[in-house]
Amino acid sequence: MTASLHIPTGHPAFTALWAYLADVTTALGIGPESCTVDHDTPVSAYVALDERLPGYPGHDVALLWDEIRGWAAAIENRSADDLIVVRYLGGPTIAPAPEHVARFVTALREDDHRVGRLAPPALRTAKGLAELDAALRDRSTT
Repeated sequence: MTASLHIPTGHPAFTALWAYLADVTTALGIGPESCTVDHDTPVSAYVALDERLPGYPGHDVALLWDEIRGWAAAIENRSADDLIVVRYLGGPTIAPAPEHVARFVTALREDDHRVGRLAPPALRTAKGLAELDAALRDRSTT
């Protein structure tokens, strides 16, 4: 089930996720209206960006977030609805500081391959909404 726009519903984990997404989109200079959240397991989010990446002209770009791998950058495939992940942020947490996510986007825009990684990280396992809520509320220890 996908929640539309930035309307927290249901479990407090979704409220915490929307608060985090609002902080991230503010750091990116965009609004939370560019976000959607998928409530299925693993919980995930999509953030549309007004960016083009070097090497991918004509492809729309999005940030993807999920509770297992954290942040990734993806391009939209012109011939299908699938997204192609081009880089993962990685790191020790699924919810890094919003400024760190913004630096990731800047590095992508500048084609700086020193930031992020190609292989998907496994930062945690999906253990339920209560644990996700705790991870998002205590961002420094997730």
